[in-house]
Amino acid sequence: MAVHDDCKLKFLELKAKRTHRFIVFKIEEKQKQVIVEKLGKPTDSYEDFTASLPANECRYAVYDFDYVTDENCQKSRIVFVAWSPDTSRVRSKMIYASSKDRFKRELDGIQIELQATDPTEMGLDVIRSRSY
Repeated sequence: MAVHDDCKLKFLELKAKRTHRFIVFKIEEKQKQVIVEKLGKPTDSYEDFTASLPANECRYAVYDFDYVTDENCQKSRIVFVAWSPDTSRVRSKMIYASSKDRFKRELDGIQIELQATDPTEMGLDVIRSRSY
């Protein structure tokens, strides 16, 4: 599965310049490549991010998670989400599962990885608990 150059470019913008809050990636089966489907504005909330994931289709996504530690330090973690809802097609789940590691290697700087089949598996509480 090829990775479109735009994926790496937008990820670098998120990581270095923080011009995006999140990125949703989609596999274009016909072209056999991963493309950018949606970019979140820096002001978008976590709810905007989760709402941008389709209810019955697989996606990859990256979210820039800001938080404050117990010591009152402002921190940020880049979270990779492999979104694979139970209601998505089996073929789609297989393609996303088999391409995930190769795609993730293209995005240098991911700190947390989540595999989610429903929204509760990628809630803010889950991300917080993995960030500290």
